[in-house]
Amino acid sequence: MKETESIFHRLYDSYHQDVFQFLIYIVKNRSVAEDLSHEVYVRVLKSYERFQGRSSEKTWLFAIAKNVAIDYFRKNSVRSSRTFDAFNWETEQLVSPMKSPEILTELNDEMRQLLEALEQCSGDQKMVIIMRYFQELSIAETAAILNWSEGKVKTTQHRAIQKLRELLNNTTKHKEANQ
Repeated sequence: MKETESIFHRLYDSYHQDVFQFLIYIVKNRSVAEDLSHEVYVRVLKSYERFQGRSSEKTWLFAIAKNVAIDYFRKNSVRSSRTFDAFNWETEQLVSPMKSPEILTELNDEMRQLLEALEQCSGDQKMVIIMRYFQELSIAETAAILNWSEGKVKTTQHRAIQKLRELLNNTTKHKEANQ
């Protein structure tokens, strides 16, 4: 047990801020992100002995965080719709019930527009952009976390960037037309 505790503390000390930041970008609510972050580490404690080292601990931890976020959206989706239809992660948008995170108030206009545009992307696109550009994970790490091929990560990233460019261009054109 002592060894598991020291591993847990090392993982927490090394990656907690990254995991928390990742969750905040996904759910856009500090207190929900804190709760989900705690859930990530509960799952880490319960499953560390099954960690086989096929990926880095960081990749494994982000995969757990991704699954915790998916579970959160599934629960909210079921609660809000009162049906038990499956939440389709690839096609559904991950729209948090919160309008915008507290962090948006601290950001410049360009970053705020980017995050708002990201809300209009599919769940897959949003996840890839956050992992690649906000968390600065490699294509290989992102593929391992999502359990995808590197090609799928690259394709999803490309489509997400195209969609974001289109959305941001439309926002700029709309602003210019209203001036």
